[in-house]
Amino acid sequence: MKVFISHASTDAQLARQVADALRASGFNVWDDTQVYPGENWAAQAAQALQESDAMVVLLTPDSLRSPNVNSEVGFALGQRSYKGRLIPVLVGSPEQLSLQDIPWILKQFQVIHLSAPEGDDNSLQQIVRALKEAA
Repeated sequence: MKVFISHASTDAQLARQVADALRASGFNVWDDTQVYPGENWAAQAAQALQESDAMVVLLTPDSLRSPNVNSEVGFALGQRSYKGRLIPVLVGSPEQLSLQDIPWILKQFQVIHLSAPEGDDNSLQQIVRALKEAA
């Protein structure tokens, strides 16, 4: 299964941790580290979205304000291939971001809570399990 990780640019380190955990579990993961200098980022992301089977969206205050993240999630919601394979991950403490801050449509999915922006093994494994169940 090919997984697209949607995140704000400020959350790149966490996205890499999630990508590493997914790759270690056998998933094929696309993230923006695969876009090289001089390449068209938007075109690469669009192609990856079309080729992916699932999406992990990292929900942070920055990602909720990101037009790119909103577009990526909107694309996934409109594709049959992503049905049941959109995994919202709420990052941080409830004081930083609560379920009330999340768009209503994403609340319809199983939301995984990642308590620390550095990621923790238990939460990373929850993401892995959710994707395996959706496969």
